[in-house]
Amino acid sequence: MAHDTVPPTAADPPTTRPRERGALARGQSALHTKPLLGPLIVLLLASLFFSVWVGSRFSDPLNISLIVQQVQIIGMVGIAQTLIVLTAGIDLSVGAITVLASVVMGKLAVDHGLPVPLALLLGVVVGGVCGGLNGVLVTRFRIPPFIATLGTLSVFSALTLFYSRSETIRAQDVPPLLSWPGRSINVLGTDVTYSSLMMIGCFAAVAYLLRGTAWGAHLHAVGDNREGARLSGIRTGRVLLSVYVVAGLICGLAAWFLIGRIGSVSPQAGENLNLQSITAVVIGGTSLFGGRGHVLGTLLGSLIVGVFSSGLALSGVDALWQVFTVGVLVIVAVAADQWIRKVAA
Repeated sequence: MAHDTVPPTAADPPTTRPRERGALARGQSALHTKPLLGPLIVLLLASLFFSVWVGSRFSDPLNISLIVQQVQIIGMVGIAQTLIVLTAGIDLSVGAITVLASVVMGKLAVDHGLPVPLALLLGVVVGGVCGGLNGVLVTRFRIPPFIATLGTLSVFSALTLFYSRSETIRAQDVPPLLSWPGRSINVLGTDVTYSSLMMIGCFAAVAYLLRGTAWGAHLHAVGDNREGARLSGIRTGRVLLSVYVVAGLICGLAAWFLIGRIGSVSPQAGENLNLQSITAVVIGGTSLFGGRGHVLGTLLGSLIVGVFSSGLALSGVDALWQVFTVGVLVIVAVAADQWIRKVAA
């Protein structure tokens, strides 16, 4: 005997298949969950384009080495900037801290006769103290990071000119240890500076701190939702203060690299480091709204700027349009970040 079938009634909910997401939506989701993917694709495409457009001059190992050397200071200062941006802040004084620390190192070693290792250590400590001052202004006095660091930018710049008397310590007077990061070794037929290798080591160390420690988890939590982090028991003020101190110490180390890069100690060096570091961070995929990003993205962002600058220069493009291109990259990166953030909305 055949079983009777019950016809569907109006009360029964219609059976529908879930709509498959399009390629664009899947790409948007992938970029949100893997923030390194976007800058990595841009770097690979830019490198491929200039390798074809310019030819062997761009892909020559010597040119690749020069690109890395040119971005090493931006990369180091970019690490410090990344830590601040991940907390939904911004530091306009990182470049000024770096130059001040380099002047302290040079003056103590050359003019005051301190042992070079001690002068080097004190320069790094000065960077940490400057970062700590920024942290106190943000956490204790509740001054917005943009305003606080805009003020300390002028303070640190003025202190640099005062202490150095606007005088440059010539390359021949710089002790060998201070200029040591600028020396190079041959790796697979390419000259690689010690500071380039140390920069990569710093990126790896900070990446571990951010991804593999409680401090890094607290930092991301503060940047994502500061009030929520406070209610969950995280001492947000202490975390923020520590972030600014660590950023300052990294700037102090970048000061040593800066001396090695230019071979002298100049109070006029690194004039554009503040904006360059922000550029590297933004192009590297770290959100200016905090909580999302990866410090290794800043390394990719620095290299992207270096690749475009080198490729356009080798193509004979005027320096004015090189600056224009970097500005366009920043705008596109911020617009892309806004689009990617819609996934979490």
